[in-house]
Amino acid sequence: MWGLVRLLLAWLGGWGCMGRLAAPARAWAGSRGGPGPVLLRNRRSWVWNQFFVIEEYAGPEPVLIGKSLDREEKAQYVLLAQAVDRASNRPLEPPSEFIIKVQDINDNPPIFPLGPYHATVPEMSNVGTSVIQVTAHDADDPSYGNSAKLVYTVLDGLPFFSVDPQTGVVRTAIPNMDRETQEEFLVVIQAKDMGGHMGGLSGSTTVTVTLSDVNDNPPKFPQSLYQFSVVETAGPGTLVGRLRAQDPDLGDNALMAYSILDGEGSEAFSISTDSQGRDGLLTVRKPLDFETQRSYSFRVEATNTLIDPAYLRRGPFKDVASVRVAVQDAPEPPAFTQAAYHLAVPENKAPGTLVGQVSASDLDSPASPIRYSILPHSDPERCFSIEPEDGTIRTVVPLDRETRVWHNLTVLATELDSSAQASRVQVAIQTLDENDNAPQLAEPYDTFVCDSAAPGQLIQVIRALDRDEVGNSSRVSLQGPLGPDANFTVRDNRDGSASLLLPSRPAPPRQAPYLVPIELWDWGQPAMSSTATVTVSVCRCRPDGSVASCRPEAQLSPAGLSTGALLAIITCVGTLLALVVLFVALRRQKQEALMVLEEEDVRENIITYDDEGGGEEDTEAFDISALQNPDGAGPPNPGPPARRDVLPRARAPRQPRPPGPSDVAQLLALRLREADDDPSVPPYDSVQVYGYEGRGSSCGSLSSLGSGSEAGGASGPTEPLDDWGPLFRTLAELYGAKEPPAP
Repeated sequence: MWGLVRLLLAWLGGWGCMGRLAAPARAWAGSRGGPGPVLLRNRRSWVWNQFFVIEEYAGPEPVLIGKSLDREEKAQYVLLAQAVDRASNRPLEPPSEFIIKVQDINDNPPIFPLGPYHATVPEMSNVGTSVIQVTAHDADDPSYGNSAKLVYTVLDGLPFFSVDPQTGVVRTAIPNMDRETQEEFLVVIQAKDMGGHMGGLSGSTTVTVTLSDVNDNPPKFPQSLYQFSVVETAGPGTLVGRLRAQDPDLGDNALMAYSILDGEGSEAFSISTDSQGRDGLLTVRKPLDFETQRSYSFRVEATNTLIDPAYLRRGPFKDVASVRVAVQDAPEPPAFTQAAYHLAVPENKAPGTLVGQVSASDLDSPASPIRYSILPHSDPERCFSIEPEDGTIRTVVPLDRETRVWHNLTVLATELDSSAQASRVQVAIQTLDENDNAPQLAEPYDTFVCDSAAPGQLIQVIRALDRDEVGNSSRVSLQGPLGPDANFTVRDNRDGSASLLLPSRPAPPRQAPYLVPIELWDWGQPAMSSTATVTVSVCRCRPDGSVASCRPEAQLSPAGLSTGALLAIITCVGTLLALVVLFVALRRQKQEALMVLEEEDVRENIITYDDEGGGEEDTEAFDISALQNPDGAGPPNPGPPARRDVLPRARAPRQPRPPGPSDVAQLLALRLREADDDPSVPPYDSVQVYGYEGRGSSCGSLSSLGSGSEAGGASGPTEPLDDWGPLFRTLAELYGAKEPPAP
């Protein structure tokens, strides 16, 4: 048993642990009546103490643990030990716990887990302004020695920045750091353990510090004088040029506003800031005139819109530059002396009345002549004319104010030297009123009065109107018939109206309505008057005042017939007369048709040429007799042949016409012969009649003009029509049908 304990102690000694075995307690106990004291033995127990092992021990003596320990991986070990009987392997005591703590050494350098860092600080910050805080971690035991005690230092970035050795807070080290000089800085921070003493381990990180912009720079024009030019015809809003004041600041700190301070340019030009807030846009404010002013000089100021009060000492935050704008000459249209003209002329004036005058001049050359005209669309009725040389406007027709009060003309002024240079102006001509219209009733009045009305009763209010407006012409007076025999009374209300009253003596009833004459006149100069009539019917009324009847009852005629019967009789008589007239007209039309058929000169194959030819030389160039039918030509007449192509100078005496034959064919042949022999009728000149179709056809001529010579001879062609072929089949069926032979 004791050998086993010694073996365990030796093993523990090999681990470098320290322990001790508690000595057994001895006590003497005597027994009553015994020979002497008795030795009592208590059971032993272990008292375990903490022990330490140096990690990573590499001494010359071997260590039984078999491996090096790392505190950063495991700081302590917990073991259980128990004494057992080697022979019986029975536990001699309960298990005991051993705690082994690993002693730390400085074997881990500091590290920055969040590095590298980026920070921003405003430019021009005061010394000591906090930039950022960096933090390093050391894995060594901070409770044992200085292995985890860190100290921060700046390796790179001096003299601009510093770091707090204990907290790692980076701060500015110099004042007035200017972003416009250097915007970004790279700072290297080191953390060293062992309190920064020699032999300690270290780690480093970088901090990129960017200076943010503040409005610490005022705007500055790069030049003191700006020169621009603009043509005089440039309208308002035309861009003249751009101005930019330089500001090295960024963003809102570089926004600027421009303004014209003084001089003559504030009225002719305006300046504004562009959408980026950097440039000043100089534009035309009002029309320019080279002949009036050829250049403008003024000053322009540029000011920062956002100013930081902390940097006012670096101001003022504005700058001024001079601007000169030259106006260039350009061809201009004529300019009227007024932007618009307002003229007036009385109505009813004779044509040629002077209305007024417009005037324009050439600004480039005042001596150049100008031509004036009225645009047709502005005066469609041609009521006015204008003198082209001097612009005098006159009336062409008398004007009527009641028809049209205003005439809006557009006058065009054109340079004679350059028709492309023209300008327009509006001319409003007002037609002035004269008392030239007599007053009239406002409407036709057709009223009634009950036959039972009391004397003095109001029948109708009559209103008048006057189209004139000048002076007292709009004031109208009304007057009715006067005298004791008047059936009605008209009372003037002196407001352009009158009251039609029933007199004290009622009007006697009658079938026809009463026509009350009304006289109207105005008070203009000269006074105009007219007469109108008001129709008044006397009616029978019901007790409630409504009209029952305004017409007398129908009466029988003296002959005892009613009006309806008389109308029926008149209608029948009119119908009979219409039938008689229609019958006579039809008979006359039939007789005229027969006379026309008898007297009409029937001709065929008349060809008319619209050219007149070359005269006599043209007709003598050929023999027209070749165009006549040689078979139907009669014997030549003695004497010189008659001209058929010109109108004869003397008409041949017409032979007495014998009684006409009863046969139509003979009548046509007779009329044809008379027309052929009469030299006083057409054709003459270029009108020719070709009645002969030529020779060579077995069927001969189909024209009826040549049938005169055969009226009493042969009755048709020598051969049957059926032999002429299929083209003449229809003709053969119409004219060539053979009659059956007589028995």
